[in-house]
Amino acid sequence: MRALAYSTLLAGVILGDAFLARAEWQVWTVTDTRRVLREDPAENGVDVRLGAAKNEWESFQILLRSTEPMPAVQVTPGDLTGPEGAVLPAGNAQLYRQHQLHLTIPTYRNEQFRPGWYPDALIPACHPLTGKPLEGHYRAMPFDLPANETHGFWVDLKVPAEAKAGVYRGTYRVTSGDGPSVAVPVELTVWDFRLPDTPTLVTAMGDPVGRLRSYFARRAEQAKEPEPQDWEAVRRQVSELLCQNRINATPPDELIPVAQPDGSFTIPKEKIDAFRKFVDRYHINAYQTPHPSSVVKDPDKQHDRLQAWLWSFDRAYKELDRPQVVFFTYLRDEPNDKEAYQYVQKWGQAVRSARSVVKVMVVEQTWSQDKDWGDLYGAVDIWCPLFSLFKPESAAKRQVLGETIWTYTALCQREPTPWWHTDYPLLNYRVPAWIAWRYRIRGILYWGGMSYWNQVDDPWTQPETLDRRKKNGPLFNGEGSLLYPGRAVGYDGVAPSMRLKALRDSIEDYEYLAILEQRGLAQQAQTIVQPLAESFLHWEKNPQAYAVARRKLADWIVTAGKPASGK
Repeated sequence: MRALAYSTLLAGVILGDAFLARAEWQVWTVTDTRRVLREDPAENGVDVRLGAAKNEWESFQILLRSTEPMPAVQVTPGDLTGPEGAVLPAGNAQLYRQHQLHLTIPTYRNEQFRPGWYPDALIPACHPLTGKPLEGHYRAMPFDLPANETHGFWVDLKVPAEAKAGVYRGTYRVTSGDGPSVAVPVELTVWDFRLPDTPTLVTAMGDPVGRLRSYFARRAEQAKEPEPQDWEAVRRQVSELLCQNRINATPPDELIPVAQPDGSFTIPKEKIDAFRKFVDRYHINAYQTPHPSSVVKDPDKQHDRLQAWLWSFDRAYKELDRPQVVFFTYLRDEPNDKEAYQYVQKWGQAVRSARSVVKVMVVEQTWSQDKDWGDLYGAVDIWCPLFSLFKPESAAKRQVLGETIWTYTALCQREPTPWWHTDYPLLNYRVPAWIAWRYRIRGILYWGGMSYWNQVDDPWTQPETLDRRKKNGPLFNGEGSLLYPGRAVGYDGVAPSMRLKALRDSIEDYEYLAILEQRGLAQQAQTIVQPLAESFLHWEKNPQAYAVARRKLADWIVTAGKPASGK
């Protein structure tokens, strides 16, 4: 997104010369994918100009700084009015205040680190499901702005799927209890195509609800706070948040095959029906089936039983009638020795021999770590290498054979890739999807359920989510965590982060490229992507370059044919 550079001196707008002599209040906006730290000086530019497809989220930041304290600061959204009187209601916007974390020690190998207060967690202005005001330890608004500190608000705009294409304009207002008021002009161009409800890019990022259960169990055991009373409501809130950010939610009940007297297995119809409703409600595109070792101890000796178990998923898949959902089993995580390779070879070949819809996913690169271990060819359907271990030539050979490539990041102690840590650039969460599409990588995996808080007491004040310094190891700020416990802001569930929003934008960027690919314009799209996303080791560091490229992609989609649509 493009940052706009204009200067706005707001002192005295309402209170006149007396206020002007006392304080200088500055408000500006940012539309590109970057953070503004508490210590950063004021910038120029209050106008907001955005572009988005139908059925897409688009966001911007409103930043504030004053030479004097400003009490009771609030942001009020306004309707955006477009062609033929069409309106994007103010109620479509979701407002958050950016909560800052104090980082004094860098993540491992972050040579560009500077200590300071980093905005990341997003405090909702209202309850994400009910829309009611929130009363938590942290509150979005009204906010008392301290003197000589930069603080910000995050605005999410949802363009409805049925919105009319064209230019919409409106005004947001920033007010203070005893200070000036400023108008923030917002212009949003809605492009004449629609993003599908179900994302093209697969995400497999774990189950935040499961992590929440562990977190609260620990907190309750330590007598610090009780567990939520309504876990079903927690599941709904988490699933809705993930859906809005185009990330796969985890259904509350697994599809568990039930053994029958004749040796076959079946998945109860009521389970399939409930699963279908979940798929349709939250637009998921992948489901991790139980590991086959839950019913089979030796895949060779019990091959018939394994096959019968897998075939029950085939029947469920057919009855489900949602071909966009990838069924996969997470066979092995990072097989890093000969024994682990032999495990994958044995189990993977056995599962694949059943020719089931259940695909074998292994978190490993497409080339062997050690020739003495052999290779995993013939045992894997979905390869998932680290960003730093992805080799295009090796991956292409597997893709030609019909195998799929996903990718992931975790710790990343090797080459400098777009590492996912709080103190690295926000753009690092947006870049991987561009690189992924270039090499036809179809999925992104992350660990920790996006809620790995095991090593911190309070994620809202402690950024060191993975800290190995006690064992002379490295520190990773924000590792395994893209979410924050919602109770601190007034509800049981999770709150999003700026990093999650940047990841959502990347998934939507991928959709633009997928639409062009579907229309036979992949080569044209590649000319835009290649200069930005050379590899996981080399990519364009200027956030504005991606905004320019995204607009070009949108122009091509609009002029290439009739609007895209989908479910």
